[in-house]
Formats: sequence, C-alpha cells, structure tokens
Amino acid sequence: MPLFDTHAHYYDEKFGSPEEQETLLCDVLKEVPRIINCGITPSTSEICLGWAKKHAGLFAACGLHPENISGSRAENTKMLDQISGMLDDPECVAVGEIGLDYYWTSDNREEQKSVFSSQLDMALEKKLPVVIHDREAHGDCLDIVSGFRGRGLKGVFHSFSGSPETARELIKLGFYISFSGVITFKNAVKPVEVLKILPEDRILAETDCPYLAPVPFRGKLNDSRLMRHSVAKIAEIRGTGFDEMVRITERNAVSLFEKCTVLNP
Repeated sequence: MPLFDTHAHYYDEKFGSPEEQETLLCDVLKEVPRIINCGITPSTSEICLGWAKKHAGLFAACGLHPENISGSRAENTKMLDQISGMLDDPECVAVGEIGLDYYWTSDNREEQKSVFSSQLDMALEKKLPVVIHDREAHGDCLDIVSGFRGRGLKGVFHSFSGSPETARELIKLGFYISFSGVITFKNAVKPVEVLKILPEDRILAETDCPYLAPVPFRGKLNDSRLMRHSVAKIAEIRGTGFDEMVRITERNAVSLFEKCTVLNP
C-alpha cells in the first residue's frame, strides 16, 4: 500500500544540483508514488510545475511563502500575479506553501497577512485547496481563515505545531492537519496531543523534506522514503496498524487534493 507525501521541497539546494535533485526524485518515486512538491516563490513554483509534467505521480503546489515576501508592496503584487498565472496549470493541485511566519520575520506582519489573504482569495477563485504554513502565528492564522468561513475554502495546516484547541477550531472550518517527522521527536508534546483528538478523516502525513527527518534520522537529510517512520508513529499514537494508517492518510490526501488520482480504490 503506497505512501502519499503531501509536502516536499525537492528543488532545495540541500539535495544538490538540479540534476542531482531530479535523480533523487526519480529514485524516491519508485517507493513513494505520489508526492506534492510545494513552491515557495514564483521561480520554485515554476520548477515544481515543470517536474510535475515530466514525472507521473509528482504534483505541484504553487505559492508565495511568508519568508519570501518582499519589503516592496509592488514586488509582492508582481509575485502574486505570477503565482496566480500558474494556478490554471493542470499539474497545479494546490495553492501553497502560503501562510504566516512570526518566528523568522515579525516586523512585516501586516504585509504577511495581506499576502496570505490574497492567496486564499486566489484559491477560492481557482477552486483549489491551500497548503498553510503557520509558525508562531496561530492566532492570526486562525483569525484569517475564519474570515473565509462558509465560502468553500479548504486546505491543510502542514506540520502543525498549534494547540488541540486551535486544531479543533480548524477542523470545524473544514481543514486537515498534517504531521511530519516532528511527531517522532521526544519533545513533540503538542503534536501528539493534537493527533489524539483529531477525527480520522482529517489526518494527513508529510515529510517537509529536506527538513524534519524523523527519528532515528533526526538532523539528517530527509526524503519521502523516510516518511514511513512518521506514519508508523502516527499509527502507534492512534492505536492502529501501519497499513491501516497508510490507507487512512492516502485517502484523506486524495479527498483534499482532488486532482491527485487514487491508486488504491
């Protein structure tokens, strides 16, 4: 039963040259046949689209990450226009990675919120789900997505680090919650608490590779093949079998990312 990695960054320079990145990706796809490669800028989103056209089972998400927001409002508008133009591509399955990050940059909060809201509007217009990055911005992220209540917005909060209370509110809004290798870390108290209270049909799994490698590979280069360790931990916490959790996370992923075809009906 195949794993489905809903969040990866195979264009990252940690994977080497573009040629080395693509060679690795070809090897990984033999074991993990569906992967969503998430852009963080217009240029990386273009790379994701190009690779998705070449590799069956590889899909693209296109978006402007909060860490890549410019200090210039005009430049941000230009980048958003570029992202918008990519969303009609058949290989684009989501708008992402988008959201708020107050850990690395907190002096441009209003611009982050404006760019985030603009991309949520794009997702609604294009009828695409969103992939949301939320780092130390839980309150503002919840406030912004709550403003879209009843409008059909759907998506996932990836590698979620918020509280069970926040997770409950997001579930009420129709969102999914995704878990990375962090769920295997000894200090992953909140993610474990969140995982325990989630409805089965709202759980997703991811790598966020090349980052967040699961135990026993913590601190090393991550790729989608290591995702099985995270899924095994998710299954353990939920009190179910590994194969069953693979099935659950796969079906949830296909339910959210409707343009990704089902391999196991």
